[in-house]
Amino acid sequence: MKPLRLPPLDPTRWRLALLSASLPAVGLLLALLAAALWAAWRVLEPTPVKHLVIATGPEGSAYEDFGRRYAPLLRAQGVTVELRTTQGAGDNLAQLQDGGSGVQVAFVQGGAATLTATETAEPADDKPPALRSLGSVALEPLWLFYRDDSLRRLAPGKAAAGGKQAPPAPQAAPDNLSQLAAWRIDIGPAGGGSAPLFKLLAAAHGLPPAQLLTSDTAAVHRVVALVQGQVDALALVSAAEAPLLQYLLQTPGVKLFDFAQAQAYARRFAVLQPLLLPRGVVDLAADQPPQDLRLVGATASLVVRAELHPALLQLLLQTAHQVHGGAGWFHRSGQFPNASTDTWPLAAEAERYHRSGPPWLQRTLPFWLANFIDRMWIVLLPLLAALLPLSRIVPPLVTLRLRSRVYRWYAHLRAVEQALDAPGADLSALQEELERIDTQTERIGLPLSFTNELYDLRAHIELVRQRLRGRIAAGR
Repeated sequence: MKPLRLPPLDPTRWRLALLSASLPAVGLLLALLAAALWAAWRVLEPTPVKHLVIATGPEGSAYEDFGRRYAPLLRAQGVTVELRTTQGAGDNLAQLQDGGSGVQVAFVQGGAATLTATETAEPADDKPPALRSLGSVALEPLWLFYRDDSLRRLAPGKAAAGGKQAPPAPQAAPDNLSQLAAWRIDIGPAGGGSAPLFKLLAAAHGLPPAQLLTSDTAAVHRVVALVQGQVDALALVSAAEAPLLQYLLQTPGVKLFDFAQAQAYARRFAVLQPLLLPRGVVDLAADQPPQDLRLVGATASLVVRAELHPALLQLLLQTAHQVHGGAGWFHRSGQFPNASTDTWPLAAEAERYHRSGPPWLQRTLPFWLANFIDRMWIVLLPLLAALLPLSRIVPPLVTLRLRSRVYRWYAHLRAVEQALDAPGADLSALQEELERIDTQTERIGLPLSFTNELYDLRAHIELVRQRLRGRIAAGR
């Protein structure tokens, strides 16, 4: 007797059956996860807008140079940048406080808010500030350049014997603002950083306001006016990197004023600090300047609107570190940016950055991916913790769905059996219905572990078939 050859089992059918039964339960779980993620996305806003408007300063200024260095670094991270040319620090602050200007970020001179309020005599605003500081990014010395010939021309002559005017003796370089009482001094635009600061010092020395010339022209035109002798001195508040400043430091016939009272200014005015320009730092070979020069200056801060997205704050801080982190004439490497702020509260992101540096993820991943994970993990972890218990309902749901493929045919089988017991039953129609049920059950796809349920159903169908056959035989 030959052994019975059975066809090989096809496991694909059973796997597909299990998969089709699992999909609704898994889909429900994924739908809950997607809904929770969507709610978290709306609340946490992990993806900020990708456009920034930065107020810089006049053409050729250090602020403009800062903006030009920021722009490509921000664009490399997918942020488009619009650089807004302004009159200077005061104008930057005004546009930043004006919600309709569109400016979101600005370089602002330390003490600009106090000096501007004093200059315009505006009452203090008791409302909470709408601005936040990301810290100090640079030192801004007050540079006062003067002409050599103005020093000789305005030096007081001495009367010689016979009533003749003696030629003026060589004059020592001035080091006190009171010595400039008769000079024409260009202090820049009213909305800039140099005008309010220099007026503060001029008032302390009793210089007449009439000799302080404000000008709204571009910085390059003011420099030309000094070189051509249209003014005697020019005041600038600028970082040492400004191209126009570099030009003036090496222009023959133009000298840099030595603020001998720098320490006194710093004690009198909180917005100022004493600075020292070391000998030879401009040009070591030419030994320029030929001696140390004392200066006073303020700090430049990076100020933003309070509603700016935290991810953009983090990106701005990292960009500031790249631009301002090196050494300069007045500061050591790594001194900027720092958490120092004089007027506006430090943003929470800036406080975290200055304390701990950039987040670990942003050191290893692209910015936008790192930001997404950094802001969403506080939701993802509790969400996963909640989904783990929920995932336990998946196996019972799958079992219920697989068994339902069998159990729903019991309703049809029960209907046939009840109709069979009714008087006057159409036995032929019931037999056709029973055969239809039997045919359909052969097509039920179930994993092997559930085939016992299927065989029970077919056994019960056979019981009803035997009853039906008995009724048919009895009716003949």
